Amino acid sequence: MLRRAVLLLVIAALTLGSVGRAAATSLPAPLAQLNNDVRKLAARLPASNALEILDLSTGYRIGFNAGASMPAASTIKVPVMVTVFRALADGQFDLEHRVTLLARDKDWGSGELCDAPVGSTYSVSLLLEKMIGISDNTATNMLIRLVGLHAINDTMLQLGLEHTRLSDDVRTEGWSIRNHLRTSPHDLVHLLAMMARRQLIDEWSSNEMVTILEGNEFNSLLPASIPEDVTVAHKTGSLYDTLNDAGIVYADNGPYVIAIMTTGLPSLGLGRTFIHAVSRLTYRDEQRLAQWRDANGLLPFAFGPGVKLDASPDYSYWSTGDN
Repeated sequence: MLRRAVLLLVIAALTLGSVGRAAATSLPAPLAQLNNDVRKLAARLPASNALEILDLSTGYRIGFNAGASMPAASTIKVPVMVTVFRALADGQFDLEHRVTLLARDKDWGSGELCDAPVGSTYSVSLLLEKMIGISDNTATNMLIRLVGLHAINDTMLQLGLEHTRLSDDVRTEGWSIRNHLRTSPHDLVHLLAMMARRQLIDEWSSNEMVTILEGNEFNSLLPASIPEDVTVAHKTGSLYDTLNDAGIVYADNGPYVIAIMTTGLPSLGLGRTFIHAVSRLTYRDEQRLAQWRDANGLLPFAFGPGVKLDASPDYSYWSTGDN
């Protein structure tokens, strides 16, 4: 936790615009290698897939199909959380405000509140912890009802997310969930990058949301292929043919944001293998990128301290591949 807090402080000083454009016209060798390797992995996966990786120290990013609208599954709970914290910041309620469980809130696809008696009440803080920590669908529906679908979609549009939409709450019993909950790797990376820089809503909200994401109890995807002592603030999502994970990886000297989405999988095992491989390669090459920065005399987190990023920063100059 201490290391993550220190990293949050230095990430907050970062600005993309201060990196010289001449230096950003091509990818550093470690990221060029990563870009090549993950595309090879993607080409071999017999399913639709998309991803984006953003190096927080330099602003370089790679990805493919990053702007593709994909079934969000439980990664949609990150936008729900963000909208709850926006309502908190606006003074609509506080973390101790209690929400009453209604019969229509219940979904048995994931979590434990679905078995609670109708009429039970829970604090907003507890619902947030259960929504992210154990991916509780009933807690999610209670929070969606609290803030409203319109507020969630409007908030995401205001934050510059083009493909993140909820047209219903979480209902796992049918095919419709694939169409009702949508997002893209680029949208998730954009949201998490603002959070990592402590610029999502405000500094306190960003810190609180990162801490909640660190409490995710499902760590069999992105964190499984990197050292155990590396903190990962992330949210997974799965359906019977869909596997996603998006998060902030607080690697020493090389923190990054990554979102990987897959759907139409013949088996979830294939999706896990793919995400594990991409996560492992990303961690390896982010460490190599840190060495590249050192070799070229570039200090991490030192690109224009004190300059605040726009709400919708343009990462395209550092990108490669498809959007």
